[in-house]
Amino acid sequence: MHEGSWGISHTRVPTESRPGHVALIAGFYEDVSAVAKGWKENPVEFDSLFNQSKYTWSWGSPDILSMFAKDASGNHVFTYCYDADNEDFGAKDATKLDTWVFDNIKEFFHAARNNQSLFSKLNEDKVVFFLHLLGIDTNGHAHRPTSREYKDNIKLVDKGIKEIVSLLKEFYGNDEKTAFVFTSDHGMTDWGFHGAGHHSETFTPFVAWGAGVKYPQKASDQQFNDELLKGWKLEYWKRQDINQADIAPLMASLIGVPFPLNSVGILPVNYLNNTDVFKAESMYTNAKQILEQFKVKMTQKKEVTLPFLFTPFNLLSDYKQLDILRKVRSFIKQENYDEAVILCMELIHLSLEGLSYYHTYDRFFLGISVLLGFVGWASYVSLLIIKTHSSLTRSVSKEVKKPSHLLLCSFVAIGILMTFFLLIQACPWTYYVYCLLPVPIWYAVLKEYQVIQDLVTSLCTFPPRHFVGSLLAFALGIEVLVLSFFYRYMLTAGLIIFACWPFTTQLWTRAKNISMSWIFFCLLLAVFPLMPVVGRKPDIFLVMGAGLLVLLLSLFVVTSLIKTKDSFLNDQLLLHLFQMLSTVLSMWAVYSTHNSLLKKQGLPLTNQVVSWIILATSFVVPLLSPRNLLERLFSILVSSMSTYLLLSTGYEALFPLVLSCLMFVWIHMEQETLQQSGVSWKQKVTSIYFSYNTDITQFRQLCMDDIRRAYFLVFFLVIAFFGTGNIASINSFDLASVYCFLTVFSPFMMGALMLWKIFIPFVLVMCAFEAVQLTTQLSSKSLFLMVLVISDIMALHFFFLVKDYGSWLDIGTSISHYVIVMCLSIVLVFLNGLAQLLTTKKLRVYGQPKSHLI
Repeated sequence: MHEGSWGISHTRVPTESRPGHVALIAGFYEDVSAVAKGWKENPVEFDSLFNQSKYTWSWGSPDILSMFAKDASGNHVFTYCYDADNEDFGAKDATKLDTWVFDNIKEFFHAARNNQSLFSKLNEDKVVFFLHLLGIDTNGHAHRPTSREYKDNIKLVDKGIKEIVSLLKEFYGNDEKTAFVFTSDHGMTDWGFHGAGHHSETFTPFVAWGAGVKYPQKASDQQFNDELLKGWKLEYWKRQDINQADIAPLMASLIGVPFPLNSVGILPVNYLNNTDVFKAESMYTNAKQILEQFKVKMTQKKEVTLPFLFTPFNLLSDYKQLDILRKVRSFIKQENYDEAVILCMELIHLSLEGLSYYHTYDRFFLGISVLLGFVGWASYVSLLIIKTHSSLTRSVSKEVKKPSHLLLCSFVAIGILMTFFLLIQACPWTYYVYCLLPVPIWYAVLKEYQVIQDLVTSLCTFPPRHFVGSLLAFALGIEVLVLSFFYRYMLTAGLIIFACWPFTTQLWTRAKNISMSWIFFCLLLAVFPLMPVVGRKPDIFLVMGAGLLVLLLSLFVVTSLIKTKDSFLNDQLLLHLFQMLSTVLSMWAVYSTHNSLLKKQGLPLTNQVVSWIILATSFVVPLLSPRNLLERLFSILVSSMSTYLLLSTGYEALFPLVLSCLMFVWIHMEQETLQQSGVSWKQKVTSIYFSYNTDITQFRQLCMDDIRRAYFLVFFLVIAFFGTGNIASINSFDLASVYCFLTVFSPFMMGALMLWKIFIPFVLVMCAFEAVQLTTQLSSKSLFLMVLVISDIMALHFFFLVKDYGSWLDIGTSISHYVIVMCLSIVLVFLNGLAQLLTTKKLRVYGQPKSHLI
């Protein structure tokens, strides 16, 4: 309101520290692949404002400062960092991170008065001082943005900035040659997280004042889609929004250095308090700099593309480029600066559009390759299921024909031609994967032409109404799963439909108690997708309640064991008592850590050690339990719950317990349905044992009802993700979940722990699925292959929904959906192996007598 210009800086996804700072200081939006480096190292070298400056001094986090000093040419970028261990979310006072920066700058300028060499450097032109203030972000994660700690940190930063501004003015003798820029790398949600594309994450403040910056301007009618102006009481002061990458060229212009080489930012001339000719010339330089990137990108693409296949970007031909540049020079010469700036803006927008065009030049070609790969893989797996696990084709044809050599030669020729085509165009290695992978897959599909022929013949004998009805039901089921990624309540609708399943069969009359249990737990689980997202409303007492329920359940099992006269009773009792002790310790660790952090005493070492021990033993303890189906599953549940309690912050602690109850009922329900399918063999669930070496002679062929079983598994896996309060976005994960294990910022370790929290419900579902396969006499391979087909169809669906236009929220969400479903397909393989290990492996304690299972 008094001496600066301001607006909203709009960031892009992912709204993380690393890409945000690259956009601010280098002027471009880096590739998302940098996430694999933990936002600390960039996969490619890049130019920055710091590199272009005469000298840069920076203070703050080692994660951020080091990446801009590493690739700077010459010895002119100086960094002063605190220790990485100071970035502690459980610290007594996270404001010390900002206090450290302010104190060190004051000491630095005080020392400069007695150091002639440093003093002369500081009085050079084109000097940058960078203050990285991490305290607000740390307090936001630890206490949430609505907390007193967060607001106190803001006051401290405001006070610190005021002191630093006064310090600089005094040091430079009030020469009014210093420009100040205040902004942020990203925003934050109300529940203390960031990474996705919500407005609270992509809207960041931008305030500039000092040398070369325009003074505040009055504005009567400002049209913005948000209510921010009214809330800030600034509706009569001109707000000038910019993109985050635009800040780099603005800073370069303010200190008179070249724009960073890789910058795609557009100079916001309305912020400059300078002559019209300076603004026009600066925009002309900005336009030429971005145009040059376009020309380089076009040349690179042209050199590696066959001439008859190359299609140039017609909106910006060589003639158009020269014509615009000539007109701009003419307008500047005629002192028609406004027209020159408008033409420069047009050239910049065309250049950026052309850059995007050449960046996505191969999109259609790669999209077709991916589509062929998806469809081919799903087709091959489907044929493999039909050929080896069903009797659908066996009744039609018993004659097996070998594929002709012509088919093999044709696909080898296609592969060779595709390789030569990619070599000529100097394509990256990823192109070979996308383009060559469909070749062997489709050869494997067409090699089974006899199976395809038999399948078509079999399908022709099906009643059309029955076939179309089954197809529509399958398509509807897939759509419900897809829609659940957008609307979590679709899972509630799905569970209500599942609750009606016994009424559509004879289960309601033949197994009423089991059916009632199924309906009850389906409806109880249906409540969870309607609950708020995890982390937004933490409640430690719900976590304690979940622990008490686990203890009561364990106590019931222990009393049941005591009543039985088992020769291995002592071993089982000891195991259950140990698991109950683990649960009690988990509850104590959660409660104690919560209180310690509230008192700002940090994470106690004892709690940390206990938490890690419980996590480690949760993998081993279930392997000591008997391989009886129900006992082993219960042991896996209790061990998993001990870890899950440590990773919970609210109602989600109850979710695995309810899910597991439904899984136990599902096992009984599936065994009951087995009799309806005409299978006479039926064994009591209590007398079934998991076996490492399964007798394959007991396996039966697949039937139509097995498609439902496979769908049930996929549905339960999806609800295992969304039911715990997650949303299909990176910002749904709450860092408070890992505070029992560590509070010092460590992206990979924290990420691994949060992933394990997601995996625990998955593991419980997969272990139950192993039991379903055993009770229904199905090979794990057959049902697992059916699940892969369903997940691949979903992945293909989301592949077509991925977008790179519209709001950043839409773009980020579409990418998140696709990544989650693709990971599901991959993780299923890992989870299947883990579930088999947990259910079939038996560890023997030294000296324990061997037992024989019949």
